[in-house]
Amino acid sequence: MNALISLHNAVFDLIERAGDWLMPLLARFTFAAVLLIYYWNSGLTKLGDGILGLFSPSIGAYSQIFPKQLEAAGYDVSQLGLFHWLVVMAGTYAEFLLPLLIVLGLATRLAALGMIGFVVVQSLTDVYGHGATDAKTLGAWFDRASDSVIMDQRLLWVFVLLVLVVKGAGALSLDALLRRRHGDVAP
Repeated sequence: MNALISLHNAVFDLIERAGDWLMPLLARFTFAAVLLIYYWNSGLTKLGDGILGLFSPSIGAYSQIFPKQLEAAGYDVSQLGLFHWLVVMAGTYAEFLLPLLIVLGLATRLAALGMIGFVVVQSLTDVYGHGATDAKTLGAWFDRASDSVIMDQRLLWVFVLLVLVVKGAGALSLDALLRRRHGDVAP
């Protein structure tokens, strides 16, 4: 029996050590495979026309982020203020920059923390701004259905991002390269 326990401990100690470098890499891969293009496509819908569209968001950007305020303004973006423009631009840039940083493994912990905040705000906007309160979309935890967009799906997104906040980007990342270059030992 002791031999079996020793074998078990040896095998799973090895798996645990491998997990220290493998889990962050797999979390970044999972993020890239599932969410990178999702967020970049969402960001593209918010850009205005031409090169100046980088600074002039589309009406779709305002309707996604401030649906009730835009409706109250009669869908006239000029009725919204500087605050609205700043939030829309920050959200749009975040949809491009934060996923890129995560995939590259650069400032990963901060980028993942930013993405968690983004997912929370996105979810709250869906519920309170767009009225996504039907049972199928909103969902619930600890029920028999696992396919709701907000409660189920986004919990899994946040979990993947939390792995990166806690563990960092892992050994195959720009963060690790910069750490090695500056002689830092801590992850």
